[in-house]
Amino acid sequence: QVQLLESGGGLVQAGDSLTLSCTLSGRPFINTKIGWFRQSPDKDREFLAAISSTGGFKNYGDAVKGRFTIYNTKNTVYLQMNSLKAEDTAVYYCAAGQSNTVYNTQNYVWWGQGTQVTVSS
Repeated sequence: QVQLLESGGGLVQAGDSLTLSCTLSGRPFINTKIGWFRQSPDKDREFLAAISSTGGFKNYGDAVKGRFTIYNTKNTVYLQMNSLKAEDTAVYYCAAGQSNTVYNTQNYVWWGQGTQVTVSS
C-alpha cells in the first residue's frame, strides 16, 4: 500500500523558517514526481512545488518562488520554507504521481493527510 506521510508543521512567527518532510512508502521513488500543495479555508488547493525522483526536475508555484525550496533524499521530499508570512497559514499536503503537469491536483494518484502550518503575525 502506497503511503505518503507529512511531518514538520507547527506554529511559527512571521519571518521564521520551517521545513516540511514527506516520506513515500510502499512504492519505490522512481519515475515519480512528488508535489507539495497547500489549502486554507475557502480556497482551492494551491500548487507550491514539485520534484522528480532523480531531483533533476523541479518546479515552483509563483506564490513561493524564491522563498521555498524543494529537495529530496532517497524516498523523502522536503519543502524548506523561508520568510514565512501570515498568508502561508494552511494545511500542507504532499502527493505523488507520474504526470509532467505537476501543478494540477488531478494528476496525482496518492496523497498524504496533510500537516498544519500556522504563521502568526
